[in-house]
Amino acid sequence: MDKNQLVIFCTCPDRKSAEGIATALVDEGLTACVNLLPGLTSIYRWQDSVRREPECLLLIKSTAACFEALRSRLRALHPYDVPEIIALPVSHGDPAYLRWLTENTQLP
Repeated sequence: MDKNQLVIFCTCPDRKSAEGIATALVDEGLTACVNLLPGLTSIYRWQDSVRREPECLLLIKSTAACFEALRSRLRALHPYDVPEIIALPVSHGDPAYLRWLTENTQLP
């Protein structure tokens, strides 16, 4: 099995910004699919204080070959100074789904 696929986590401040980012990434071919998970609460340290904020999580499915372009585009589109961009390799998956993911993700 090709181990080229990634799942990338990225939190956004609200559903509107999450939808805009997700749509751009899919339209530009940097990802085959993005799931939006609204309703999260994030507790984190920022600028010497602990904060608690509602967020929307993006689960982005892409490939290792597209990661750097995707990361760069996420940083350009994202409203945060330091957006969460964490990529995890896909070690197992349904071959037909992984093939679809790879076929529908390409560098611009």
